[in-house]
Amino acid sequence: MREFCGHGIGRNFHEDPQVLHYGKAGTGEVLRAGMTFTIEPMINAGRRDIREMSDGWTIVTKDRSLSAQWEHTVLVTETGYEVLTTSAGCQAPPAFVAAAQVAA
Repeated sequence: MREFCGHGIGRNFHEDPQVLHYGKAGTGEVLRAGMTFTIEPMINAGRRDIREMSDGWTIVTKDRSLSAQWEHTVLVTETGYEVLTTSAGCQAPPAFVAAAQVAA
């Protein structure tokens, strides 16, 4: 689904930049130290078309397929990044993510 995305966090909770979960590598916002934003990927087993439920909050796919969404808040640092929303017992990032942080 492309109707929702991550977002910057600053003086307001939802602010620029929009952090899309699709696109072409090497395009989009340039990340700079000090930026704080969320990543909020959503995946679903069926089609990406969505509808809002009558509660005004819940989103489902039109085909009612299984879906999942999660969110982390990330701070861009001088040497890479810091995930601000990890909790005790949270698994470490995969090796390819950790390697990207060291390379930054």
